[in-house]
Amino acid sequence: MTVSKGSNKLPLFEPGHIRSVILPHASIPDRRYPFNIPAIRSMGELKLHPRVTFLVGENGSGKSTLIEAIAVLIGLNAEGGSRNHSFATRSTESRLHNYLQVKRGPDRERDGFFLRAESLYNVVTNLEETMVGFGWYGGETLHHKSHGESFLAIAKHRFRGKGFYIMDEPESALSPRRQLQMLQLIHEHVVSRNSQFLIATHSPILMAYPDATIYQLDINGIEPIAYEDTEHFKTTRDFVCNPEVFLHHLMG
Repeated sequence: MTVSKGSNKLPLFEPGHIRSVILPHASIPDRRYPFNIPAIRSMGELKLHPRVTFLVGENGSGKSTLIEAIAVLIGLNAEGGSRNHSFATRSTESRLHNYLQVKRGPDRERDGFFLRAESLYNVVTNLEETMVGFGWYGGETLHHKSHGESFLAIAKHRFRGKGFYIMDEPESALSPRRQLQMLQLIHEHVVSRNSQFLIATHSPILMAYPDATIYQLDINGIEPIAYEDTEHFKTTRDFVCNPEVFLHHLMG
């Protein structure tokens, strides 16, 4: 389902590098983690937008578990990075990737990167230890930048184009203003560099990207949802418009 936000229509798009990710129901081995998560257990085929797909839902709904499994499935490092990264500070990824299948488009991606806020320090360290010439972004080591600046610098300088890029809760590293910058970077890659994005997020700023597909993960499974119908958008809108009512209710 393509979700439209107002009149912000983008030009016609080409088929994506990855069209869908499939979990055959017959392959589900048991009801232990991660198959005890309702959204995972009932997944079936998850069709990806050729440009940008968002996964949204409450904490514990399975967003990060699923997005990590998709990253591993296509050869990216579980803690973050590209196909060239193989470091692991602690092996915590689920076994889900062993049961997933990927359906690719005719135009395969030439680049890929898994960028997750929680393990960014480990990715930065590995980049600077193993990739000579890539440890400096804008003339400064990433470890001399803030969390959010490092996150943006990797997206700006390391994403090379014609890629499939996965991000897990990027708003954890980014201020609202930086989230707007990330939207600009995503748009540049989508329109000018033939890239495709899969993003798990709680941010109503990021998920406002025009004509993206938004999937909600909850106890009922995985379903497409309109931007304005997401709890993230409605709660943020209502709070910003009338914080006194929210605070009075919360604090009695």
